[in-house]
Amino acid sequence: MWSEKKQIRVAVLDLYEGQANQGMRCIKEIVHNWASDKGFDLIYEEFDVRQKLSVPDTSFDIYISSGGPGSPLETEGSAWEVAYFDWLESIETFNKTAVDSDKKNVFFICHSFQLVCRHYGIGNVCKRKSTAFGVFPIHMLDSGTEEPVFDGLRDPFYSVDSRDYQVIEPDIRKLTAMGASILAIEKNRPHVPYERAIMAIRFNDHFIGTQFHPEADAVGMHMYLMREDKKKTVIDNHGEAKWQSMVEQLQDPEKILFTYHTILPNFLNQSVQEAIFSQQG
Repeated sequence: MWSEKKQIRVAVLDLYEGQANQGMRCIKEIVHNWASDKGFDLIYEEFDVRQKLSVPDTSFDIYISSGGPGSPLETEGSAWEVAYFDWLESIETFNKTAVDSDKKNVFFICHSFQLVCRHYGIGNVCKRKSTAFGVFPIHMLDSGTEEPVFDGLRDPFYSVDSRDYQVIEPDIRKLTAMGASILAIEKNRPHVPYERAIMAIRFNDHFIGTQFHPEADAVGMHMYLMREDKKKTVIDNHGEAKWQSMVEQLQDPEKILFTYHTILPNFLNQSVQEAIFSQQG
């Protein structure tokens, strides 16, 4: 089946605004390793959305929209956001009329996830009481256990969380109307009076997003945890023992390494399998 579609075009929308990050490296490595394993001729292109207002057209097979710095609220109406949501609308319009084998799948990560939730008005996008940074458990809801992109994950599974903002208080009526479902939420913290954040949503048959970073790997996370500012953030919020525990968890194959090898590869597999299955049907 795989050999029938040799060339795969993948577009990555870079929302990091030129700031140093590990996210783009990790996304590139995952996509290239996946394509190599499957024997695809990969066309891979990155688009600098925030600095160059650069967005892809509809000719790509698969799209991944990255995380990024700053507030997902204060840039509303900015030139780059206008370009970004024009692109999103172009994909939605394309998918409405395209045959199933040509429809475009999109994965939204962290900052992109927050922007899309705000755009659809399906939850309260707001600032957190304190920064979330580190390796945390993520709990699946019933929809998550049935989600193909989460296939193989345990409940809870672990991933990297790095954010000052969150999506809470979901609008169930809007979610239902658009055919969306919440897949996962953050860990329960009964000792604090805060609502748990939404950590993953299946927006429709072809759009999915996570509040966490499924692309994060042990190498990049270790570099972050060793930075004095990140180390201080974790210790100030959680204590030095927690920081040390995070460093140790990076080598656990059942935690972020498992998530790294599961979620985005599953998304890529599903995107191509849908197209091939539809062509054969």
